[in-house]
Amino acid sequence: MKRSVILAHCTTLKLGGAAARFAEPSREDELVRCVAEADERREPVFVLGGGSNVVFADAGFDGLVVRAATRGIVAGERGGTVHVDVAAGEPWDDLVAWSVREGLSGLESMSGIPGLVGATPMQNVGAYGQEVKDTLVRARVFDRRSKTTRELSAAECKLSYRHSMLKEDPARWVVLRVSFALERSARSRPIRYAELARALGVREGEPAELASVRRTVLALRRGKGMVLDASDPDTRSAGSFFVNPTMDAGAYATLAARAGVAVPKFESEGKVKVPAAWLIERAGFAKGHRKGGAAISTKHALALTTREGATTEELLALAREIRDGVERAFGVRLTPEPVLVGCVF
Repeated sequence: MKRSVILAHCTTLKLGGAAARFAEPSREDELVRCVAEADERREPVFVLGGGSNVVFADAGFDGLVVRAATRGIVAGERGGTVHVDVAAGEPWDDLVAWSVREGLSGLESMSGIPGLVGATPMQNVGAYGQEVKDTLVRARVFDRRSKTTRELSAAECKLSYRHSMLKEDPARWVVLRVSFALERSARSRPIRYAELARALGVREGEPAELASVRRTVLALRRGKGMVLDASDPDTRSAGSFFVNPTMDAGAYATLAARAGVAVPKFESEGKVKVPAAWLIERAGFAKGHRKGGAAISTKHALALTTREGATTEELLALAREIRDGVERAFGVRLTPEPVLVGCVF
């Protein structure tokens, strides 16, 4: 257990004050005990993953921050499907790289996403046409309300676009392990994302060679500043800062009429999804637009970045400016994707 740990050192945005206490349990039982004992003391607890999808306040966190250091991947084949059981503290991209090396398809298009495995079912992590919900079997969790360890099926997790039942009450659940069902194949799942299909030279709906998909996704992400690189200031971000807004057909028609031009869209779960990056740029916010120590990435309008000496309040001021500008221009209110801890937005 450590005291007064600077949270800026634990996040990809490099923002946030000190945590009163900080723990990194390396065993599942230690992780459960650490959280349960803090709950008994009525001490505030925040469970931190890889720090790639969180914004801490400049004032820090007056309580216990816990980051799982549990590791391990266990695989077993059942009826032609390979079930992979992964500790919450395993880095996500290490798991994806392992699955590609092992010739297991289902995660390859989510290469390069920073963070830990335990965070992935919370918001149904996804990229380039794949989502965690496509392969999730179950999540082993500690329920802080009942003080019990439970196995939640994929159906019970209720995964949807960047959302889950776990995310609705994040203070209740601590993810301990996550299980996925993958296919033994040298080929990927059908490519469902047009940009990726073009880069691979295949048609949408066709598979591609697993290793090629991983290499191509990493290259696409790197070109957008979405692969962590200490030499590239555009990677000092939380990835996509805003969720792509989802709406029904009527709301989309209203948006298109207001925009006066064709608005790009994707079909998602019976709804229409619009790229937030398109709305941001069309509302007049160019790549590189800066406010204090925070700026829109020079590579991708959906990523907000920080420079040395930036504060959380500067980042939030930029985010509010963008949110309000998009709402004035299009009547669409953007929602932040990262978890905001102690922040007013």
